[in-house]
Amino acid sequence: MYFFIVNPHSSAGKGERIWKKLRKLLEKEAVCYESYLTRRPGDARACARALTENARDIKVIVAVGGDGTLNEVLDGLHFYPAVALGYIPAGSGNDFARSLRLPANPKRALKKILTSPYYQLFDYGVLTYGNRAEHRRFVVSAGIGLDAEVCVCQQKGILSRILRCLHLERFSYLLPGIIRLILTKPSKGYIILDRVKKIEFNHIYFVSAHIHPYEGGGFRFAPGADGSDGKLLVCVVSHSSKQKLFRTLVSALLYRGKRLKGIRLYECQEAAFYLEQPRAVHVDGEDCGVWGRVEAECIGKKIKMIV
Repeated sequence: MYFFIVNPHSSAGKGERIWKKLRKLLEKEAVCYESYLTRRPGDARACARALTENARDIKVIVAVGGDGTLNEVLDGLHFYPAVALGYIPAGSGNDFARSLRLPANPKRALKKILTSPYYQLFDYGVLTYGNRAEHRRFVVSAGIGLDAEVCVCQQKGILSRILRCLHLERFSYLLPGIIRLILTKPSKGYIILDRVKKIEFNHIYFVSAHIHPYEGGGFRFAPGADGSDGKLLVCVVSHSSKQKLFRTLVSALLYRGKRLKGIRLYECQEAAFYLEQPRAVHVDGEDCGVWGRVEAECIGKKIKMIV
């Protein structure tokens, strides 16, 4: 049985347009399914939790939306053997789909979900943050600093909304990113890897923990990240000048298989990030507030996914 959790508001209504096409195809193929359309943040999480609680019969939960929708579904999912996950990208960034090379065409993505006999087990991350030690799962990346600030602007900024309405989704990350790049300031801080290795930095712009290579709508900050190796790839961007920072960001966006200068990468199972000045925090592009300390951990091969 297929259960579709759809965010009709993703990417300025793109999710709704895609779902209308998918629904026609499902009805044409006489597929047995149920659909749930979200109305507000948190709906996808609650729906996934309710659908998979004490699951005994085979259930395929299909998220239709952006990385944020997928994040909510993952955050609510109960990992029973009968539960599998499918994903149809309908957002503005679609970094998870890009990392796994999932079909960009919604009809092709649906056909693959309906016909593919193959599943693959993937890792996910858990971010701990806040005064009450809140936990949030992530499937692409989680970060603190500039990358999170851009995500907040991309979600809530007027400029980003206008660009999405004009179907210029790629620029809905780039232009807010340029604005934040101009305004942001670095911070002193350090990271602790696997509770034993401490590394200090004087000019941190952001630190991110990756399950998959991309974030921010196509920036390949962690080219070596492997979503099924049980490890995080921690990315630290620390520069003494914004000119060097700009070159690093351009290199990550136009990645051509070479080593990225200006990005320090560390492999670990868990990590803690500390910044002198509290900064914005995100999981899969979703705002988690402003904090000075976060912790990330990789949970190996728990997501049963159709690929």
